Amino acid sequence: MLNHKLFYNTVLSQTFSPEGNHLAAGNIYGDISIFDLTKVLAPHKVEDSELQGPNYRLTAYPDQHVESMLTTDNFLVTGTIGEISGWDWKVLTSSKAAKTKPSWVVQIPANKDSYEKPDVNFMVYSKSNNTLYVGCGDNNIYVITLEEGKILRTLQGHTDYIHCLSLAGSQLASCSEDGSVRLWDLRKKENTNILNPHMVDKVARPKFGKWIGAVDFTEDWLLCGGGPSLSLWHMRTMEPATVFDLSDQGIHVARIYEERIIAAGAAPHVNHLTYQGETLAKVPTSSNTVYSIVYQETPQKVLSIAGSSNNLDLCTNFNYREMTLKFA
Repeated sequence: MLNHKLFYNTVLSQTFSPEGNHLAAGNIYGDISIFDLTKVLAPHKVEDSELQGPNYRLTAYPDQHVESMLTTDNFLVTGTIGEISGWDWKVLTSSKAAKTKPSWVVQIPANKDSYEKPDVNFMVYSKSNNTLYVGCGDNNIYVITLEEGKILRTLQGHTDYIHCLSLAGSQLASCSEDGSVRLWDLRKKENTNILNPHMVDKVARPKFGKWIGAVDFTEDWLLCGGGPSLSLWHMRTMEPATVFDLSDQGIHVARIYEERIIAAGAAPHVNHLTYQGETLAKVPTSSNTVYSIVYQETPQKVLSIAGSSNNLDLCTNFNYREMTLKFA
C-alpha cells in the first residue's frame, strides 16, 4: 500500500524552520516530513545512491491534504480542510515528532448553505502584528490574530476559491479561480484594485482557463500567472510590462526574488527569468507539476522544489539542481 501511495504522492506545501536548519513538507495524505538541512547538505559519500529521506515524520491529518504551511518563531503552521494548526518546532525536531499533537487549532467556519468546511489553500504571516492572512476555498480571506487564535475579520470580494496570497507591508494581494487579482489595503480594510489578466489579449490563454494560481508583488511590480501567461505588471499603472513566453500549461508558483523571477507550474522544470523575460536558468524537476517552491539565504542558501512526485529537488546554487530528497 505504501509504495502505491508514494507512486501517486504529491507534495503541496513546504516551509523552513525559524532558524532555517530544517525543511518541512506536507503531502496529499496528511503527512508532514521534516529534513535536517545540516545533515542533508553535509558532504556525504558518493557511493550512497539511495535518496535521503526525512529525519522526522508525523501524520498531521489522516487522509486529508496538508494544503498550506508557514513558520512563525515557535510554530509550524499548517492548513487543511476547515482548520489551521500550530505545531511546536522543538517537539517536531525531536524523537517525539511522530506522536505530537498540535499546540493550538483555529477552526475556519463552515459555509452556512452547504455546511462544508473550506480548504485552507494559502497562508501568509505578518510578524509585526502576529497575524495570519488565510486564503480559502469559500472565496474568503480570513484575518486571524495568533495572540488570541481568533478570526478578526473577513475580506470578501472574490467569487471563486483563492489560490495564493502575497503580503508586503500593509498591502495584500490575492488571486483566485475567478480570474482576478485583488489588492487590499489592510489598514483601511478595503479592496483597492482589481486586475483581470484573462481580459488582456496578450496575456490571456483561453485554452487553459482564466484562473490565477500565483501572485507576488513589490512596491513597483506585480507578478501573476495561472491559465493566463505569467506576466509582470506595473503597480502604478496596472499595465503589463512583460508577458513571459513559457511552455507551461498553467502557473502554480511565481515569485519575485531580488533581480529575478522564479516560476513553475504544469511543466517539469522551474524557470528563472529576468524582468524582461530572458531565461537565466531552466532547472529540471522530479515533478511534472510543481506546486511549491521555498527558499532561504541563511544559514544555508537553499531552494526546494516540490510537486507531483515523492521527491523534493534542492538547489544551493539557484541555477541548477544539486540533490534530490525523498518525502517518504
